[in-house]
Amino acid sequence: MAEELIVADRVSKRFGGVYAVREVSLRVTRGTVHALVGQNGAGKSTMLGMLGGRLRSDEGEILLDGERMAAATPQSRRRHGISTVYQELTVVPEMSALENVFLGSAPSRFGVTDFARMRERFAELCALFEVEIPARAPGGSLSIAQQQILEIMRGVGSDARVLLLDEPTAALAEHERESLYRIIARLVESGVTIVFVSHNLEEVLQLSDAVTVMRDGRLVDTRPVAAWDRKSLIAAMVGREVSVVDRRELPEPGAPVVRLDDWRRSPGSEPMSLTVRAGEIVGLWGLVGSGRSSFLGSLAGSKPGASGRIRIDGEGSGQELGLPRTPRESARRGIGLVPESRKRALVMGMDGVENFWLGRRSRGAAGLLSRRRELGEAGPVLSGFGFDLARAAAPVGRLSGGNQQKVLLGKWAGRDPRLLLIDEPTRGIDVAAKAEALDSIVAMARDGAAIVLTSSELEEVLAVAHRLLVFAHGRVVGEIRPEDPLFTVDEIVRLGFSQKEGAAS
Repeated sequence: MAEELIVADRVSKRFGGVYAVREVSLRVTRGTVHALVGQNGAGKSTMLGMLGGRLRSDEGEILLDGERMAAATPQSRRRHGISTVYQELTVVPEMSALENVFLGSAPSRFGVTDFARMRERFAELCALFEVEIPARAPGGSLSIAQQQILEIMRGVGSDARVLLLDEPTAALAEHERESLYRIIARLVESGVTIVFVSHNLEEVLQLSDAVTVMRDGRLVDTRPVAAWDRKSLIAAMVGREVSVVDRRELPEPGAPVVRLDDWRRSPGSEPMSLTVRAGEIVGLWGLVGSGRSSFLGSLAGSKPGASGRIRIDGEGSGQELGLPRTPRESARRGIGLVPESRKRALVMGMDGVENFWLGRRSRGAAGLLSRRRELGEAGPVLSGFGFDLARAAAPVGRLSGGNQQKVLLGKWAGRDPRLLLIDEPTRGIDVAAKAEALDSIVAMARDGAAIVLTSSELEEVLAVAHRLLVFAHGRVVGEIRPEDPLFTVDEIVRLGFSQKEGAAS
């Protein structure tokens, strides 16, 4: 009989009197991959937090190898060989990539930090993950995907016997995910036990030995992976079938709304022009480092260095206008950016309604802030993205990552921008909310918004895009339309990989 390494017996966790996890009993077999799945707010990350020592359970107990885990601290768990990689990044911006990987676990020799060993081990981990990250690069200068890889490298490099992963692939491109999958297989072969949370049901079915479904803080069912398929998982999670990647019925684009001319990522680089029409959704895709996120940031005034001219319909009275220099200027010109980092775009101590109105508060008849009016106007927009208004008064810092993303999408959609730029619209959102978010994006296009979006989930871009621009090395290397026979995942990925620096597009 397989040996149980982790046993959680009737554990519960409350926040402000509300149960986030209630009487959950979980068994994890040694040397296996065990997945936790469920909708946002199901209690998955809270459960992982209790296993990893970040949270203390209010009821029940957790045992490792039959020993009760009394002290609920990450340090105590690490001493027992448990390492956790959480969804929200903990990379220290001012520290180098090397220092971030060995944060709290730097090797030493005779009481002195062994930097030579650190550099050697860092190089080994980069080779294992098949990535090239400069060891001296400040953590804050790296992309979200590179920061996510550093977090996972930190967990793998600790030589833990239990590795807990919360949405480990949410920010990774396809080839980086495949690399992580191979690493997980090697770790399990060496005896490591892995528990992970993911909204990507395909990877859950591919990687797991067993899958546990949670809903509303309770355990619904645990089965061997062979007893699950995508349809049964979704049914257990939400109680109904949900289609995520079926192509939407898109509106017919109207007149040009945005004209971008002579855009260059840097002086001397190849120029690019782009026209986006009312009701049109232009998708961007490329490998990490391809420049797609930097392109969006340059249009929104948050990424300096690029040059070019952009005109929003009706502005400038015939003038040639440059790129916005600041996010505030871009907002005045009708450009909105939903960035890939929630922490940089939301005030975590404010609630969802306050974040929605941040910078543009409504006022009542007496000129005072009207909470009732604000909720009345914000509610339909936020709920349109699947946000539960019962959570509207909670600080967004206490919400799940998926609910934070819904607030962020709703915040910018509520400003009715002429051009809406969306970076990773479904990152950290569960399978049902992904469908709601994509449908809401299409609804904004039907209302006349011009939308440019990018996502690591290529299938989701294809589900809503009128056309797709493939990026590599900071420039567009191909444009594909739905009627084009190349409008398939395999061919688009091949195009992204086949282009080399300096190659003709």
